Amino acid sequence: MRLVTFILASLAFLPIACAWSNNECLAQLKAGEFGDVGLDSSGRRVHWENATAMPYVVCRDKCEDGRGQEPFNWSVFSKQFSSWLLPWLALISQLPFGAKYRLDNVIAMLLTIGSPVLAAYSLILTVLNGYHVARRFSGMTYPNTYYAVKILAGLQQSPLHLSEEDGLLASLIVLPQNEGWWPLMTKLIHYEHTWSIAAFASIAWVVVAYMLTVIDSFADVTEAINANGQAVGSLWLWLLPIVIGWLQISPKCDSDRLQAALTDANRNVSIATSDGGVVQARLPESRIGKRRAFMFLQRHELASPDEGCTSPIFNYARALPWARNVETLASAFHHASEHAEHKVPVNSDAEWKLENDGRVHSETRIGTRDQIMAYCAPSRPWTTRWPSSLIAVTLQWCTVGGAVMIVWYTPTTGLGCRSGAYLLYAINSTVIWAVMLMSSVLAHLASDENGRRPQGNTCHRENVAGFLSSCLRRIGKIMAALNSTWIIAVCIFQFSNVFDRCYCNSSVLGRGVKEAFNVMQLVHSDQTNLVHYWIGGVALALVSAFAFVGFVQIYIDPPMPSSTEH
Repeated sequence: MRLVTFILASLAFLPIACAWSNNECLAQLKAGEFGDVGLDSSGRRVHWENATAMPYVVCRDKCEDGRGQEPFNWSVFSKQFSSWLLPWLALISQLPFGAKYRLDNVIAMLLTIGSPVLAAYSLILTVLNGYHVARRFSGMTYPNTYYAVKILAGLQQSPLHLSEEDGLLASLIVLPQNEGWWPLMTKLIHYEHTWSIAAFASIAWVVVAYMLTVIDSFADVTEAINANGQAVGSLWLWLLPIVIGWLQISPKCDSDRLQAALTDANRNVSIATSDGGVVQARLPESRIGKRRAFMFLQRHELASPDEGCTSPIFNYARALPWARNVETLASAFHHASEHAEHKVPVNSDAEWKLENDGRVHSETRIGTRDQIMAYCAPSRPWTTRWPSSLIAVTLQWCTVGGAVMIVWYTPTTGLGCRSGAYLLYAINSTVIWAVMLMSSVLAHLASDENGRRPQGNTCHRENVAGFLSSCLRRIGKIMAALNSTWIIAVCIFQFSNVFDRCYCNSSVLGRGVKEAFNVMQLVHSDQTNLVHYWIGGVALALVSAFAFVGFVQIYIDPPMPSSTEH
């Protein structure tokens, strides 16, 4: 134990012992010890007594001389870390998870941090899907249309499969014996998981801490200028609208609870027989086994394992299968509604009747299995919504863009270690989103007509698509884990002065070795310009975050279709 303590203490003091000091180097420059190499903050030659900057090569050879970064300052690190980064890391706990396996929840967290584009895409996709499914069912008047929309919107986080075989889906829609299934299923899955005290406290902590630290940072822009967390706050600002958006949506992502709800609702489902009778699906004479109209596919049946992870960030993987389910159910309700509007009973020999309250009479909804199946229509293709991609990419690049603007225009201006690290994070985030999205498309191409993983002999195209999908999915998750580690490490490096060295402070990445210079003291005009760019960077990040929340708010509660049952 003593040995470990000694090693840690030695490592803690090592950077201080061998590091160089910016103030000492500046004093030597102004004393003329380095010769006539003085520059101003724009890189123009000035007398050494008036110098505020020096060429990079002079800084490297005379000041740094192989000693690395400036000394680690614990008081600066603890203040910057606790003010700018810690609240955001704590806010991650308010993201919705709910997967059956803990590893899936960990992967969901890494995907969120590693690719904010993917996190925002899945959220916007969820909102737009709920909006468009309501529009898809609008105008339909068949009983339980309202509940159908609520159920589809609530099951976006599940590996849902609708079975039309043996009249299962048609029986669930048409038979009066299944009238209670729809409101029961709606009630079971629409449990509330929204603004808790813990969630509100976490969001309030982040907002207040962010605003106070932003205001405090403008009080003295020269304080720990190269370790300032102003850019870090804007860099992580994307997380706030993501958390608020999911709390507004309140996704149903508890795997065990969803499975229990579907099992309970399916317990008393009835199906039509070929001779016009009705039998409960759970009885042996139904001859359907465990198959139901609504059921969740098992992991080994899915074209992509991500479809079975109920964490909402995996909604990108369920977009195409879910769209197929929406169209299957919508077309069935549409055809049934048209028959009802034209007063056509299921059995053509029966008489059309209405209940006293105007609802379709139960006698007009009875028929053979073939008649009930004919009463509903075949499905048509349905596509996902492209605005999800645009809005997700905009949120990521505006928040990162605000952070880049802050460090880009902090003297020495230009592309440096900090801005380059932020840009690399955003680029990787976008690439991860594209890789995971392509993986889901290939998984869809590799599935059969029912959206399942093909069994037995499959064609070459399906094999290739499945293999590529699996490879891309793994690559994307590995990249997300590395990108998450990268951005947290970058923030810690910035607070601990790891970037406070001649190479990074001189913006060598953008200016090149010959043209790079290190600004070591800010004059009044530098401070004025810096404040303007800092305000612009913060404003860009805030506006994009507010716009994202506003978009979600506009589409989150679409008008529901009318129903005689609601």
